[in-house]
Amino acid sequence: QVQLAESGGGVVQPGGSLRLSCAASGFVFSDYPMSWFRQAPGQERELVATILSTGLVTNYALSVKGRFTISRDNAKNTLYLQINSLRPEDTAVYYCTTLSPAGRTWGQGTQVTVSS
Repeated sequence: QVQLAESGGGVVQPGGSLRLSCAASGFVFSDYPMSWFRQAPGQERELVATILSTGLVTNYALSVKGRFTISRDNAKNTLYLQINSLRPEDTAVYYCTTLSPAGRTWGQGTQVTVSS
């Protein structure tokens, strides 16, 4: 059974940083691209960043490019999102996701709140 579990969210002041993690199990993690999405209250879920299976290719939403860094450790079956220079508009629930033979799987999400 494919499972994803996010952690690392919290409340931070504007300009602060957080590192989100996503622990994966139930599939061959190193074979699949992974993505981070986020969903703010009252808004649709939006793609934040994607990383291909080897970790060598990444893509970012324009709103986070230069502030967020997606990475992965295939030996630890873990996906990361380093988020720097946080802004109030980054407040959202952050989800990791993958598309495997089992279908689209989402984690439960981790809340990031940016507030002074």
